[in-house]
Amino acid sequence: MFSPRFLAVAFAAVVLVTPARADDIPAQSKIVGVDLFKNGLVVVRREATLSKPGTYTLDDVPQPVHGTYWVESAGPVETVVKMRDVEVPAAETAPGNLQDDLAGKKVTVYLKGDRHVPVIGTVMKIKPAKAEEAIGGPSRFLVVQTDRGRTYVESAEIAAVEAHNPGETITRRQPRLLLTLGATEKPQTKVTIHYLTRGLAWAPSYKIDITDPATLTLEQHAVIRNELADLNGAEVRLISGYPSVAMAHVRSPLSPRTSWAAFFQELNRQDGQENVMVGQGFSAQPIAYNSIAPADGTLGAIPTGEGVDLHYQPIGKRTLAEGESLDLTVAKESAAYARVVEWLVQDNRNEYGVYNSRRQGDDADDTAWDALKFKNPLSFPMTTGPAMVTAGGAFNGQRVSFWVNAGEETILRVNKALSVRTRAVENEIQLKDRGGREIVWVGGRQFRQSTVEGELTVNNHRKEAIQLLIRRRFSGDLVQAEGSPKSSLREEGVYCVNRRNELLWSIPLKAGEERKLKYTYTVLVSH
Repeated sequence: MFSPRFLAVAFAAVVLVTPARADDIPAQSKIVGVDLFKNGLVVVRREATLSKPGTYTLDDVPQPVHGTYWVESAGPVETVVKMRDVEVPAAETAPGNLQDDLAGKKVTVYLKGDRHVPVIGTVMKIKPAKAEEAIGGPSRFLVVQTDRGRTYVESAEIAAVEAHNPGETITRRQPRLLLTLGATEKPQTKVTIHYLTRGLAWAPSYKIDITDPATLTLEQHAVIRNELADLNGAEVRLISGYPSVAMAHVRSPLSPRTSWAAFFQELNRQDGQENVMVGQGFSAQPIAYNSIAPADGTLGAIPTGEGVDLHYQPIGKRTLAEGESLDLTVAKESAAYARVVEWLVQDNRNEYGVYNSRRQGDDADDTAWDALKFKNPLSFPMTTGPAMVTAGGAFNGQRVSFWVNAGEETILRVNKALSVRTRAVENEIQLKDRGGREIVWVGGRQFRQSTVEGELTVNNHRKEAIQLLIRRRFSGDLVQAEGSPKSSLREEGVYCVNRRNELLWSIPLKAGEERKLKYTYTVLVSH
């Protein structure tokens, strides 16, 4: 007697799954080129050569970002993705769904418990359910055709399944990309498929050696990790820039791994542009895109090309299997540099001129930093990435270097200058000739105009002279400043009541020397 855990029912016929069509022509395609972004996206260029008109089947089915799939060919070509029954080596394939793997094969099913009689029969081939009908994943039952009829064996009660003459292959239902070549008189037609997808990206880094006191050596490194597909002699280019990929989070309906429901859900997601600190897989990393460093010192960028600000750096043909990683040196150059101590005193007022003492980040404590001042010696831009500084084989520090054009000057901080003592103070002063604080109305809001006097004090406790760069940011209008600093407007002040300014002093400071600099400015404070 059969266990109540399974049910035997007889049916007359079974609907079979349509195998691969006999008129499909197998074809091989190859990834011939990849252009890697730093955010997990890659531009893939895949080629296939077709002969006579007909339908060709490719094993490699892309998973493109929506709106980035296109085909180039000298002849008329249409593409379609279809599911096919494919024979695959059983020894090289992990066990999957028993109903699919053993379809058409005679089996003996052993059940849990000593009183259950094994079920002997042929596993039936069942037509797959439509996506909207497939609820809860794989079927709860294994369906076997026995001498008594159709038997439904509950999967949870199966202890073992013995396949009689299982053969060397099993049948799997897999997606295939079909290329249909129209009428053409050419004996061969090359088809190139382009698309953006995920799974292959690069992460930049820099090594800066300052063993020589006058000349540094800059090396750009790249780490490439392949989670896409095997590359065999593919041309690889590394992309630097800030690309706009509006549909980066939307998988194309062409992909067999999506549905209309998933497509519209992704399409309606209001992601917007990815954050500057977004990396591969869109997890937090401070090196994914290219932030622009603050303007420091004199800029002298060398024109490197025309068009959009995207740089393609070729690294030659590469062979890299799926799951492998590669580290390589992309470029190496030397440049003159200067050691400086940079002291950035941040603006401590909000957009309404109100004092705000809560600030975050490395600059929040107004500490001075040892830094390197140099021009990018590479023939292409330095992209945003971590920069490690060494001297005589010893580690000095690591910071994030932001986008720097070829020939452009930049300042890279290395470590805090603890022996350079700094102090910044400000006081609101009352001017006698005004007889009180002046009230100003801006956009229907009342402000009082205040005059602020500030003083910056620096003391060099080192036994050597230093070159000091002082940057004081403030909101308002400058009245006067000692030491003839360079004054510039900052971009974030465009929509504020007060203009955002920065004063820049560049002064030498002898060993043991102390220097004080005073400045005065006016600011509108929300009343």
